[in-house]
Amino acid sequence: MSETDRYERMAGMVASLDRNSVIRKIKNFKGRFRLDFTDEYLKGLTLDRLRHILFAALSTKCKKHN
Repeated sequence: MSETDRYERMAGMVASLDRNSVIRKIKNFKGRFRLDFTDEYLKGLTLDRLRHILFAALSTKCKKHN
């Protein structure tokens, strides 16, 4: 699978998630860095912004390191 295909599949997965699922994935993100958002902050964000944060975080895990 190409890198473009991986990003497209990931984007589709993130877009299909509801608000609670996106927040849960952000709060439980395991990557090269820690996401540290308060519940109050996440609650105030739009679903699109939450999805953007999750996609950006997940993208760092997909990127190939040469």
